[in-house]
Amino acid sequence: MGLFDIFKSKKKVGSETERREFLLAKGRITDGTIIDVETSEAGEEIAFYHYNIQGVDFESSEILTEKQRENPLKYAAGAKVGVRFDPKNHGNSILD
Repeated sequence: MGLFDIFKSKKKVGSETERREFLLAKGRITDGTIIDVETSEAGEEIAFYHYNIQGVDFESSEILTEKQRENPLKYAAGAKVGVRFDPKNHGNSILD
């Protein structure tokens, strides 16, 4: 890993944190459905979900946080969930 990779990876972490904070503060909420949950090789649980805004279907995925993993039934396949999305970029979303 080179010097530029260190700065680049820190920026990605910061931008992901900023994105989540923005969506929690300014995002709108809609209904979504968990499609599937998989466990990555690193042991992270990844939830795949679907939601619809103004007649347009969106699919996304998210690595579940420790807090989210405490309630596995809430994020099981087929479960209804809240999805926070950016009103200016509907494809930018997180699980609520």
